[in-house]
Amino acid sequence: MTPSARVQSAIEILDTIVEAAEANAAPADRIVAEWMRSHRFAGSKDRRALRELVYGAIRACGPVPANGRAAMLRYAQVEPGIAELFDGSNYGPPAIGKNETPALGGVAAPWVVKHLGKSWVSGDEAEALLGRAPLDLRVNTLKASRDTVALPEQGEELIGPNALRYPAGTNVDQWAAYREGLVEIQDHGSQWACAAVNAKPGETIVDLCAGAGGKTLSLAAMMENRGTLIASDTDKRRMGNLPPRAERAGAAMIETILLDPGKELEALDALKGTADAVLIDAPCSGAGTWRRNPEARWRLNKPEMLRVGEIQTRLLKIAAELVKPGGRITYVVCSLFDEEGKDQIGSFLAANKGWEAQSLDWPIGRSHGDGTRLTPFHDGTDGFFIASIASAC
Repeated sequence: MTPSARVQSAIEILDTIVEAAEANAAPADRIVAEWMRSHRFAGSKDRRALRELVYGAIRACGPVPANGRAAMLRYAQVEPGIAELFDGSNYGPPAIGKNETPALGGVAAPWVVKHLGKSWVSGDEAEALLGRAPLDLRVNTLKASRDTVALPEQGEELIGPNALRYPAGTNVDQWAAYREGLVEIQDHGSQWACAAVNAKPGETIVDLCAGAGGKTLSLAAMMENRGTLIASDTDKRRMGNLPPRAERAGAAMIETILLDPGKELEALDALKGTADAVLIDAPCSGAGTWRRNPEARWRLNKPEMLRVGEIQTRLLKIAAELVKPGGRITYVVCSLFDEEGKDQIGSFLAANKGWEAQSLDWPIGRSHGDGTRLTPFHDGTDGFFIASIASAC
């Protein structure tokens, strides 16, 4: 493909991404992957270039652009050399018209930026949400240690005891150590979220929103494969990924429970009052993961934030019924909006006098309300709010 043809193809992919974002349809990564599958003529260099163009344009736009061409014109404002590829050549985009208007830049739509500001996220903190995330690994202590694991490339040792960092795009999934379960891909901040659970061997732990099980596997390693570890979720498809991952990691003590939305306690009835700890990795806006999913900004809307907020409140109530006296809840959202993090925990503690916040004495993050906040700008992680609360004995 010529450079101009790549730009035109990227515009067409962006058209589909914009339409999908407005319709809450397929996410950008799936759309890009489908385009690659259906255009076999594109070589490896073309594919890499197309990804750079598509995601560069997404990051360059603030609000949802009118279309893919407007998004690419915006990217041309910040990336030298792209504008000259609008040359009208075969398979390339038509020349830029005098009256054409690029999409708007910025962090996100104005109402989103305002919400971030109310949550003390602005300036460099907000801009950092659109940077490109590195690739972080967690060494699986069920099979290896950071000091002894043999990897093809030497990573940067992070503050987390089992964390290593590599440049974005490192093909870790091709490494033998990854295939054998010696390492797992997990953001450094996510690793600290698991550390907040303080899971110990022999305990009963419930991962209430386990998804595909990334945090569940981390908890299994902390528990040294001893005790009871329940992975539960309402998403059957995502939970279907956990058993093979657990087998690869050597995590043999994980039990899975599929939940019916709105009737979660029916499936978890036998666990009421028995859990030492419950991890709530709650559904949220995902604003803390925009470095990895920048197009998620375009999907954000007020009704959806209200919907997930109600789920977060309900999950805290469910978790409170599962823990035994003296038990603990770790509440995590990959969001920096206070209504999803600080305010949720503040409301729960105000309504449940027998509970109190526990301090997270960490070498990372900053105190925020009754929890800890991690941000890309301050900590080099995804954005998280993490709180640990304990019930009275």
